[in-house]
Amino acid sequence: MTQEPERYIGKAVRRREDPRFLTGRGGFLDDRNLPDQLYAHFVRSSQAHAKVLGVDVEAALAVPGVVRILTPADLADSVRPIPWIRRPPEPGAELPGQSAPPAPLPPLKLLADDVVRWVGEPLAVVLAESPAAAADGAELVTVSYDPLPAVCLVEDAVAEGAPVLHEGFHDNSVFRTSYTGGDTEAAFDAAPHRLRRRMVNHRVAPFVMEPRGVLASYDIHQETVDIWISTQRPHHSRLMFGYVLDLPEHKIRVNAGDVGGAFGAKEPMYPDEVVVVFASRLLGRPVKWVEERTEHFLATTHGRDQVADLEVAFDDDGVITAMRGRALGNMGAYLYPNSYGTISGRTGPLLPQSYRMSSIDVEVVGVFTNTTPTGPYRGAGRPEATYYTERLIDEVAAELGLDPVEVRRRNYVPVEAMPWRTPTGLAYDSGDYEKALDLALNEISYETVRTLQRAGTDDGRLIGVGVASYVEIGGVTPSAMAPMEGSPGLWESAHVKVHPTGKVAVSLGTCGHGQGHETTFAQIAADALGLPYDDIAIIYGDTETSPFGFGTFGSRSAAVGGTAVLMACNKVVEKARRRAAYLLEAAEDEIERTSGGYRVKGMPSTWISWAELATRALMLTKPLPDGEDPGLDAMAYFDPPNYTFSSGTHACVVEVDPDTGKIDVTDFVAVDDCGTVINPLVAEGQVHGGVAQGLAQALYERIVYAPDGQPMTSSLMDYAVPTARQTPTIRTASVASPTPVNPIGAKGIGESGAIGSTPAVVNAVMDAVRQVGVTHLDMPLTPERVWAAIESARQTA
Repeated sequence: MTQEPERYIGKAVRRREDPRFLTGRGGFLDDRNLPDQLYAHFVRSSQAHAKVLGVDVEAALAVPGVVRILTPADLADSVRPIPWIRRPPEPGAELPGQSAPPAPLPPLKLLADDVVRWVGEPLAVVLAESPAAAADGAELVTVSYDPLPAVCLVEDAVAEGAPVLHEGFHDNSVFRTSYTGGDTEAAFDAAPHRLRRRMVNHRVAPFVMEPRGVLASYDIHQETVDIWISTQRPHHSRLMFGYVLDLPEHKIRVNAGDVGGAFGAKEPMYPDEVVVVFASRLLGRPVKWVEERTEHFLATTHGRDQVADLEVAFDDDGVITAMRGRALGNMGAYLYPNSYGTISGRTGPLLPQSYRMSSIDVEVVGVFTNTTPTGPYRGAGRPEATYYTERLIDEVAAELGLDPVEVRRRNYVPVEAMPWRTPTGLAYDSGDYEKALDLALNEISYETVRTLQRAGTDDGRLIGVGVASYVEIGGVTPSAMAPMEGSPGLWESAHVKVHPTGKVAVSLGTCGHGQGHETTFAQIAADALGLPYDDIAIIYGDTETSPFGFGTFGSRSAAVGGTAVLMACNKVVEKARRRAAYLLEAAEDEIERTSGGYRVKGMPSTWISWAELATRALMLTKPLPDGEDPGLDAMAYFDPPNYTFSSGTHACVVEVDPDTGKIDVTDFVAVDDCGTVINPLVAEGQVHGGVAQGLAQALYERIVYAPDGQPMTSSLMDYAVPTARQTPTIRTASVASPTPVNPIGAKGIGESGAIGSTPAVVNAVMDAVRQVGVTHLDMPLTPERVWAAIESARQTA
């Protein structure tokens, strides 16, 4: 009887990355140094909007150790602006549901020359023999400004008379995308009820443990450059560096190493990163730059920052038939290469969420302001869509005096209706939304909490319970859906190399930054090859040792990259079967795989071990058949036919002190459906981290600008990243509806925690304070904001 190999998919295998991280052996950017390297320190704008009259570097050049100071004049004829690989359609282009920008997009320059448009925009860079000398030199660079009017809030930026940031634009709207489906006007005319709300998704910072950084070393003899960069997208970075610096890609090597968190912020190519590489090429010496923490708050893309004004039509039972309105997205001072898809490719299309509404008419508008550019932040447009719709569901319930849980049940897309086509054009693959809801309610003891709420507490604290269901896009971006996002099709590739000893190295284009890729990809490969997990090595992050891939973002690594691994491994298995048949002198259909090798069916003694097969496949003892290549290596590519759609329900219980506004999250349960779970331990860790970030947006974190564009939250003294003390115990559970989009059935779990948690927390707090007459609050729900609302309600009662 054939012995089956051990199965790894579905097992809670401990992450193989953790020992080196926990013992301080991780290879992060700042751990790497090269002989004779220079250090870079950027001079950044202190003005939100101003003409640059001059940059005086004389005093800075006199600082001991300062070698060179680069200004825009030094780059003028040697570089190109950063291109838009993902962008709105060009003027004159016609794509369904989209409109072109009103003018050519403003170039994303490496160093600002004539005008600065946000505090933190790079103006010059000081290169010195030490970090201290570079910083001292930067302090002495004097910039002369002629201030211009600034605008920071997205609604102010589209108001009549607002200062226009960019030449060629008649206002600050950079793109408009409309999502229409069904007969929205007729649905509103027929509905007995309408409800309209203005909702804010405030700006947050994608705070990471390891800030951005680059180390570049240009070889003047070979005319090649080695670049170490903390990035989510090594191959994409090489593409961008090559284009901007006019270098052939085969002259560029990019290595990400270990990456200490990213959350979307290390996806785009930044101007300062290219300047570091340019400086190394110019001076012929290695140049290193690591972002300071304050610099991170000013120069790295922010997330969220949307204002939505949405209206829903519904009947007496709370069944929602239509939605209409507008969502404004604050893009900051420039449109970064990956920021368009955040609101137009995610927020707009996902507004129907898990509900059957048949009609929609919503416009999303990208708007320039004098703030740090925005980009993807964990969830990237999906948390925003979920927040709007889940808040509206609770508001509909309150309007009709219904339980918000029951309103959700009445609106869900039923499991038997899958696959489901939304009015925004998405095709949901699978999901059982009611099952996830029931499990969440059971885990949180929903009816018991409602009983306690009605009874009240002895000390007057207000109990609230909130739920939020979500659907999110994963597997970004199939070529079939690329036009909707202004993106190329983002396939992934994997290469499997079988060594003569039988050990296997799998290299792929995705790049981990904390997700446990070295573990989960090895589990996929071990199952596919029938080999021990410990015999599989996973290689990524270096453009010289891994095949081209588009990187890690958009909950795509397992669904797209993992499928490429599976397909490449399946090719190896087929080659191994053919080679075993050849060596054992049998027909292919007579060969079967056993634990550790291959044999002829019914002939236990006619067997070849995997190690011997791997050796003999390379070290030939007789000629191969025509067309066969030595070895067992294989390559595969995967371009999915559709997105994947993870879903779930998060439930939260809070207690609010009406005398102080303090909120305690007393229970939190996340029930998520990511299809096939490759590693439950890794999945749970991803959910925990995402929930912590979603809860932080609901209660603590917020980027604030003064009216003149000066940032008020540029350090950890005034930006409230929660610690373990502010993070409650998070319990998780799962349901599984594997996707038919890929053979693994995996959908993605990396962003789900940050999508369902924010509206669950806000719904719980609003459920609590509604008892004392508070009907609306915008995030973050700080004690001061909650207390002020309660006091105002008391005074008007």
